[in-house]
Amino acid sequence: MKLLLFSDLHCDTTAAKELVRRSKNIDFAVGAGDFAKMHRGLDGVVDVLRAMRCPTVLVPGNNENIDELREACRGWRDVHVLHGSGVTLQGVEFYGVGGGIPVTPFGSWSYDFSEAEAAKLLGDCPLGTVLVTHSPPYGVVDLSGEGQGVGSTAIRKAIERTNPLLAVCGHVHGDWGKHEFIGDTPVVNAGPDGVEWTLAG
Repeated sequence: MKLLLFSDLHCDTTAAKELVRRSKNIDFAVGAGDFAKMHRGLDGVVDVLRAMRCPTVLVPGNNENIDELREACRGWRDVHVLHGSGVTLQGVEFYGVGGGIPVTPFGSWSYDFSEAEAAKLLGDCPLGTVLVTHSPPYGVVDLSGEGQGVGSTAIRKAIERTNPLLAVCGHVHGDWGKHEFIGDTPVVNAGPDGVEWTLAG
């Protein structure tokens, strides 16, 4: 099963059009948040993504909230917007949690959650799912420009507990396109150029 993973478009409709072009031979597209810039420009990029030729799973980033993303996706028949929730598509379980985790230093505009809040949102994540979060887990694909790990301990614990088939994230721009492992779980920081991934299991 082939997935197209992406994140952090930040209103880049050119990148969105390229993802749509690549989606024709893909089983599922997975967008790990930050489609807008500080709550602006969301509709424009989502309107491009509506042309995806496969079912699409999205979570909000810290640049848009869940209500904004659901509203922008209204009328898009083959999209599934997740946040503390899951969906099963063609026998594959997806579970998603969006937002900046832990709370970012960006200020009140950022759609953020504490580690405790994130742990609750992740509480219903089933075993062996495809886990989609905007923020990376702590310790993998999460290095800031200063070389510090800025990922989420709650997300890491959820991965260790549920052993997902795949974990998809974004948020930390310096690690776009990279993947590492937590146990047997590959963790992909997707980025706006997109990563094609064959799902094993």
